[in-house]
Amino acid sequence: MKIHRFVGAVALALSLAACGTSQSATSDTAESADTVLKVGVNPVPHAEILNFVKDNLAPAAGLKLEVVEFTDYVQPNVQLEEGKLTANYFQHRPYLDDFNKSKGTNLTFVAGVHLEPLGLYSKKITDVSALASGATVALPNDATNLGRALKLLADNGVITLKDGAGTAATERDVAQNPKNLQFKPLEAAQLPRSLEDVDAAVINGNYALEAGLKPASDALVLEKTEGNPYVNGLVVPNGHEKDANIVTLGKLLQDQKVKDFIKEKYQGSVLPAE
Repeated sequence: MKIHRFVGAVALALSLAACGTSQSATSDTAESADTVLKVGVNPVPHAEILNFVKDNLAPAAGLKLEVVEFTDYVQPNVQLEEGKLTANYFQHRPYLDDFNKSKGTNLTFVAGVHLEPLGLYSKKITDVSALASGATVALPNDATNLGRALKLLADNGVITLKDGAGTAATERDVAQNPKNLQFKPLEAAQLPRSLEDVDAAVINGNYALEAGLKPASDALVLEKTEGNPYVNGLVVPNGHEKDANIVTLGKLLQDQKVKDFIKEKYQGSVLPAE
């Protein structure tokens, strides 16, 4: 009986070999076909854009996407570093560079997708020139977006920054503050809620949209797009940027159909990367 079983097994193996297949190859193919890319995103606009790709472009490209939503800027990177995600899409390169440096992570920016212009909002005034002496202005408290917010105020004549103050600027880099504004750094997700308690707040585009604000029309001042380094894009662990599925996903996110979707849906509040 054992001899017959052995002969049968050999015959099956030879048959598979003759067909150019093997049991291990069949298993590998099935595993590849079932691979799901888990991508961490913020709800708006990242999840909306990625879901457009998932529903309209990914199937034809042979990709299966799982969209995992986060409401903060930390966990998508932490979980990507821990291997719980395949990629994430919520941040710009300056934020990623600072995160890698401060947290010791090894993550790589792959492809730019869109820009969310930073804006100054208020429920108390309708023009930036109406900011009163001693007014409180809330700012995002993460290093790169804090510097970005201060630059927005400086670009619009509200304050002056010291020469050489870059994306890592802090309140200490304010050279002139003629209205003696009081700055209140907060976690970015809290900024829309802070509008009830402060005179104005500089709010990241995604959180403004989630709060029902329309950056193109509601912001007192809005970040310019020309030469802006704060394009949000696809990020993966170092060494995975050339993985076939990642390269494909990056191309889909930059597809003209995605650019058209962004333009039509957000009407200037979110801008496709060029």
